[in-house]
Amino acid sequence: MKFKSIAKLGVVAIAATMVLAACGKSSDTTSRTDSLNWMSNTTLTTLDPSKAVDVTSDQVLYNAMRGLVTPDKGNKIDLAIAKNYKVTNGGKTYTFTLRNTKWSNGKKVTAGDFEYGIKRSADPKTASQMAYYMSNIMNYDKVKTGSMSADKLGVKAMGDNKLQITLTKPQADFINVLALPVFYPQQKTLVEKYGTAYGTTSDKMVYDGPFAVKNWKGSNDAWTLSKNKGYYDNANVKLKAINYSVIKDPQTALDEYQSGKLDQTLLAGKQQVNTYKNNKDFVNHKQFMVQYLSINQSKVPALKNKNLRKALSLAINREELTQNVLGDGSFTARGLVPDTLAYMNGKDFNDYATVKDATTGDMTKAKQLWAKGLKEIGKKSVSISIMNNNDQTSRSVTEFLQTELEKLPGLKVNAEILPNNVASGRSLKSDYELSVSGWDPSISDPISPLQTKVSTSPINTSKWGNSMYDMYIDRSNNEDANNQNKRFFDLVNAQKVILNDQGIIPLIQKAQPELMKTNIHGVKYLGNGPAWDFSHAYIK
Repeated sequence: MKFKSIAKLGVVAIAATMVLAACGKSSDTTSRTDSLNWMSNTTLTTLDPSKAVDVTSDQVLYNAMRGLVTPDKGNKIDLAIAKNYKVTNGGKTYTFTLRNTKWSNGKKVTAGDFEYGIKRSADPKTASQMAYYMSNIMNYDKVKTGSMSADKLGVKAMGDNKLQITLTKPQADFINVLALPVFYPQQKTLVEKYGTAYGTTSDKMVYDGPFAVKNWKGSNDAWTLSKNKGYYDNANVKLKAINYSVIKDPQTALDEYQSGKLDQTLLAGKQQVNTYKNNKDFVNHKQFMVQYLSINQSKVPALKNKNLRKALSLAINREELTQNVLGDGSFTARGLVPDTLAYMNGKDFNDYATVKDATTGDMTKAKQLWAKGLKEIGKKSVSISIMNNNDQTSRSVTEFLQTELEKLPGLKVNAEILPNNVASGRSLKSDYELSVSGWDPSISDPISPLQTKVSTSPINTSKWGNSMYDMYIDRSNNEDANNQNKRFFDLVNAQKVILNDQGIIPLIQKAQPELMKTNIHGVKYLGNGPAWDFSHAYIK
């Protein structure tokens, strides 16, 4: 779970469709062979690994720095500064052997830098919003309250090249968690030199990754990732620079792409996607953001009836929603866990864990279950409201859902279209009946979205609860934490429980359509967090 994801609970953040001013063919591919011109639609806020919470800061840090491990596609990780590691003490002790690598200022990256960086992130004085990912490290509970010094956290450098981290109990996804910036190494002398200004500009930071950040003054909307000669895998980094510019208007970005000023641009909305979906530069990536209807049964007692909940789900034509209302490449969600997040034996998590009747539409069956449910609760009609935010696309989604659900006899649906901050705030307070909600997992493990629906979770805003669901999640976190196969199927069974009970109504999984010059290769797209990894990118 991640802070930036919490803000998305009650909203759908999809860029509004822009009217195209030009529909011409994209310009010829660039003659440059060692640099890229890339866009971001949001600004960079910090280079301090302890304080990064937004997507753009993650994007820059994942390319300018490296932790012990780095994310790969799906639920995999690659070794980074750690050249190997071993797990002992029943899964509670991780010992890492580090590579020989240097910071961008020429100093050696040491295990002490990792110890200091992690402890700084854990220290409540740092006020890291991501430190809760350390909750299972020994003594963290006391450190976070200030009753114990961060020096006592279970992280210890054993010489320059060995780091040991001790947990309170086995944690199956811990190696994935270590890919987050909050676990990055940091130079103590640099932090002490700059104090509160540390990481606020590119020259008040030092980097141990494939690239170093240049020319960011703290508020400007342009910066450069420049090849870092001290990086251990420098020989395989082909690009000398990635030149970033922030362009918030999709049409402006498209114009710059067509004129050759950009090598890549994000597309927004049905019209842009339809115009360019057959273009040779068009690429559509699966994101990890799943959006669903959250059902607050305490606000609508009638929806405690399972047949009524199932009827609502079956009444929604998701193909119509994804193809005609959105049209941006988003596709039907198969559960709370997104497709491509995790695999077992070559099969996607949802190949095991989806429930067809809970994720597809069938109006005939929906009306049958609706009539049955109304009879069971002794009512002839029900009124509900759907909360969503007020951007153009979210409004269109809400209106579509309203039309679909009112095809059920006796159902009145009201649309609550609210400003983003209002909808999000009400969602966090459980002040809604139905809400279009979403979760963007920060780590590539099914536990991230599934953990949010445990009955005791503070992020479980609908207050849905099921003892079997809680049992499977608890088992995955405890007795099966060291058994990869058993843990995977604990999580499969948990998703089946919430889908069979229709605790949520899955809607869509987001996609990210973009245009990228065809002579660009090796850019690794990740479905969450950093998005693009340029460490092995090249132009040919």
